Amino acid sequence: MRWRRPKGQPTYPIVLALIAAGIVLAMLPALSRAPAHAAAAGFTASWPYKADLLGAEQVVVVETKSLRSRTGILSLREKRPDGGWTVVLSGIPVALGKNGIAKTKEGDGRTPSGVYPLGDAFGTASKPKALKLAYKQTTKQDYWVDDTTSADYNRWVAYSGDPDRKWHSYERLDQPLYKYAIVVRYNDDPIMPGRGSAIFLHLWRGADKPTAGCIAMSEPNLLKLMAALDPARSPAIAIGLAG
Repeated sequence: MRWRRPKGQPTYPIVLALIAAGIVLAMLPALSRAPAHAAAAGFTASWPYKADLLGAEQVVVVETKSLRSRTGILSLREKRPDGGWTVVLSGIPVALGKNGIAKTKEGDGRTPSGVYPLGDAFGTASKPKALKLAYKQTTKQDYWVDDTTSADYNRWVAYSGDPDRKWHSYERLDQPLYKYAIVVRYNDDPIMPGRGSAIFLHLWRGADKPTAGCIAMSEPNLLKLMAALDPARSPAIAIGLAG
């Protein structure tokens, strides 16, 4: 039986419903991008506030295009007396985690997102000239422990014995990529087992070679950044989506 519209019943409600459905369908691509845009806007607005909470007057800002980006752009900002921020260094390309940013657990191949204090510098080479950061030259007995079952988790340990007998997993700090490096104080106050460890700024293997979660760059750029950092200004790092 064919349905017939009763006489006198207007057709425009049906037409309006169809138009509304068409508008929603047209907006779907934009709606799918909205969370990323919101996150980017949120990072741009929030990192200065979070830096203030840390008392940081220097912030290394690392921005990526998406949560899955393996690369980013680094800049260094310094706080002015009026509360604003001046760009001191900019346009430095960096390699990030092989699975992007927003780290949640040990071994996920992601770089942490958020704002964290920077720690001391270290490296296999001797201390660079004019460096203001505290610096320690590493030896073959220096390790960073990423064994989630160990009391040494996410700590630098000097050990002269067999590391394979002491830990299930660890990083040797005496290696070429750590010729120069800076500690990112991620998951250290308090240390939460399994949340992630051994996050550094260090040398890259190449612009297209992602890391296991660290932030890596060329040696000239890393040295330039290290020379600009002043521990008296409580430097921090902010990692997130570009606005």
